[in-house]
Amino acid sequence: MSQSILLIGSNGQVGTELQKILNSYGNTVAVARPTIDMTKPDTLCSIIREKKPQIIINAAAYTAVDKAESEVGAAMAVNGIAPGILAEEADKLGAFLVHISTDYVFDGNNSRPYIETDPLAPLSVYGKTKLAGEEAIQKFCTNYVILRTAWVYGTYGKSNFIKTMLRLGGEREELRVVADQIGSPTWARDIADAIARILPQLSPEMTGIYHYTNSGVASWYDFAVTIFEEAQQLGCPLKVQRVVPISTSEYPTPAHRPSYSVLSCAKITKVLGTYPPYWRQSLRQMIKELLVVSG
Repeated sequence: MSQSILLIGSNGQVGTELQKILNSYGNTVAVARPTIDMTKPDTLCSIIREKKPQIIINAAAYTAVDKAESEVGAAMAVNGIAPGILAEEADKLGAFLVHISTDYVFDGNNSRPYIETDPLAPLSVYGKTKLAGEEAIQKFCTNYVILRTAWVYGTYGKSNFIKTMLRLGGEREELRVVADQIGSPTWARDIADAIARILPQLSPEMTGIYHYTNSGVASWYDFAVTIFEEAQQLGCPLKVQRVVPISTSEYPTPAHRPSYSVLSCAKITKVLGTYPPYWRQSLRQMIKELLVVSG
């Protein structure tokens, strides 16, 4: 039976991919700015009350991690307060809320992949605001899935690590990239596909927090080297000759990032029935597509 879906943030990296997939899962209404403004609760309430969806998917977020350190109010409005408003409106309708969160709710001190119930201790304003959003959803909503993911990149939407590396790799012979932060690069399309596969299974029993990333781990340095290897194999013109591994302390940023934020996907794998694709495999597909899209 098809269900009515409201997709919020349909022009972002994950939102764009979701919009392409979701029409086969139900009657989908996709909204983004300027139709809605995550900092203005009235716009959120009015669209939900008008459309009365059975499922709300929140793919909108304030994701400028370093900028958030100086724009605390804006980051909290989008990441912390707005999800609570969505949760309250979803609860009034008896709707299911699917919300995307982040690995940055953890402090990075683990030596094994984080499970959903591990202690939360975000290091940055971005991480703290995303945690506030998670807490608001759990407080105000009866039926929800919070999907934590990590190191997201996409063919569409805003700039990301891959696009930045390819641009810099076309301009410079040497790049210095942090090698002591470890995580799992994750393609927006794989996240969207996982969400789409969850939707038919949504039930009160599924309510809770889940982790989803691509399989495997890498440092930002490993990620950069692999991006250039794959891009060169696909005929992308690059100037870069050397990628130099550096420490976090050699590349200070306004926001502190966890040194290890690998997420265990064991819980969601049981729901999906398959492991997430390996990160390098997804990276290759994305670069192929990016080269076609960018001409």
